[in-house]
Amino acid sequence: MRFIDTQATRDALPFERLIPALRDLFATGCEVPLRHTHTLADSQGRSAGTLLIMPAWQPGAYLGIKTVGIFPGNAQRGLPGLHSTYLLFDAQTGVPLAQLDGNEITSRRTAAASALAASYLARADARHLLVVGAGRVAALLPAAYRAVRPVECVSVWARDAAQAELLAHQWRAEGIDARARLDLSAAASEADIVSCATLATAPVVQGAWLRPDSHLDLIGSFTPQMREADDACFGGGARLYVDTAEALQKSGELLGPMSRGVFTAEDVCATLTDLCSERATGGHSGVRRTVFKSVGTALEDLAAAALVFEAVPTAHRLDAAHA
Repeated sequence: MRFIDTQATRDALPFERLIPALRDLFATGCEVPLRHTHTLADSQGRSAGTLLIMPAWQPGAYLGIKTVGIFPGNAQRGLPGLHSTYLLFDAQTGVPLAQLDGNEITSRRTAAASALAASYLARADARHLLVVGAGRVAALLPAAYRAVRPVECVSVWARDAAQAELLAHQWRAEGIDARARLDLSAAASEADIVSCATLATAPVVQGAWLRPDSHLDLIGSFTPQMREADDACFGGGARLYVDTAEALQKSGELLGPMSRGVFTAEDVCATLTDLCSERATGGHSGVRRTVFKSVGTALEDLAAAALVFEAVPTAHRLDAAHA
């Protein structure tokens, strides 16, 4: 069993390779049971975090299991809100193959899935990206989107303005025209693509701010209690897409508006599997907003882990004796 560290995992997952790998596995498919979700309480019995267990496998190929701990209160502790590990096995024999950095896999495949969706749904000439949030996934979104669209200008807004400025500075150091914005409504009204990667439990983005030809990417809401967009984001003839049908069961982003009759499950135009397997077409009409809601799927983790395992030379996979 190999131990593949953070840097090696990151180096093996450039978006130019990861996005096509996701597209291929969404098209061919694999076995993905519903994730296990458990609420963790603190010593006073209050909700402290969420534990996710996410398996997936390809018969005769790879089996992977990711464990994820989500602790929103970590922001006050100066810690990331999400930690994960990934174990990869031989699906034919059950032999353990590798332990990989689950944080890198999760953040990079999440950004890649958003870019994959945008490759079908965002305008081909989309040049202005607004990132809402300043966490690990948010930091990766410009690079992911620039792999599929000619993004020239990146704006970023976060509740902590200092964090937004730090992120904009980081992107400028990478050669990206980026700036932090204090007025979210103004930034949203100018953007071709608005991508939200927060842990918000109440709407952050309002549909009234968005251009009618924009693409809205909603990443953060993966539990019924979480939400990033108001009901108006889904109105005005907007076309709704999801990564998997599980989003309709898990995300407060969708459950809330459905309970209020804003849209129904039948109004979802397609999943990523539909788009990647060409069972449905995306495309942007230029006058109707597209909205993509993702909750993440173990299929994406498996695609990323297999890519890392096959790309990292054995000499760079630290064995247990040297871990």
